[in-house]
Amino acid sequence: MSEDKGNSMSFWTHIDVLRGTFVRILIVVLAATTAAFFLKEPLFNLIFAPREPDFVSYQLLERFSNWVTQGQGGLEPVKAVQLINTGLAQQFVFHFKTAFCAGVVTASPYIIYQLFSFIAPALYEQERKYAVRVAGMGYLMFVAGLLLNYFLIFPLTYRFLSNYQVSEEVVNMISLESYIDTLLLMSLMMGIVFEIPVISWILGKLGLLTSDFMRNYRRHAIVVILIAAAIITPTTDIFTLLIVSLPMWLLYEASIVLVAHTNKK
Repeated sequence: MSEDKGNSMSFWTHIDVLRGTFVRILIVVLAATTAAFFLKEPLFNLIFAPREPDFVSYQLLERFSNWVTQGQGGLEPVKAVQLINTGLAQQFVFHFKTAFCAGVVTASPYIIYQLFSFIAPALYEQERKYAVRVAGMGYLMFVAGLLLNYFLIFPLTYRFLSNYQVSEEVVNMISLESYIDTLLLMSLMMGIVFEIPVISWILGKLGLLTSDFMRNYRRHAIVVILIAAAIITPTTDIFTLLIVSLPMWLLYEASIVLVAHTNKK
């Protein structure tokens, strides 16, 4: 759409276009949610995989531990912990909730495309290029955060908390609500954390952030990173804390380089 055409559109015409955009998004999300709902077995096999002793991350960590210790004792094996349901309708509610989240994630490329198609006519050519970069990089970084949490952060958190006991008298049984809510919340938080380079690039492009400022406050940033990692992983395990903190610190260092390049331009 040209700029002249965009200016000639009335307010209500824009509202109609926006409504059409949201209707298309809603239809696709509902279709994806419905498909995920009926694919219950593969969906929950994927959700419950990190609690299985043969999960790929546990195997790789065990091999790494054996390599470091020269086979003199690896990591403590993952114990099988039973998931329990404590509400009459809770299983159905969490089935739908999980299916909806899976539907949104599956439909997310289409959602971004529709939203970008709506705002693109109002942008200049140069602004459109920047918008494409931000949307593309932001989406890829968010997905990277989800994958890191699923394959590393959440399994380590689950491994520690499911094996932790204040006494042999107390047996661990994790509720379905606790398991799914923790997985979804940690996935969301790690996805947001991985947006640090994108947000830094935008602020640097607007002249609100400089690489010198980020270098000068690096120590403060490390403290904030450790606090954030402790919040994301509610464990007292220093190994898990460092595993979470390391990618966050690397993202901060990458953001410094990115902002420095942006400032030079």
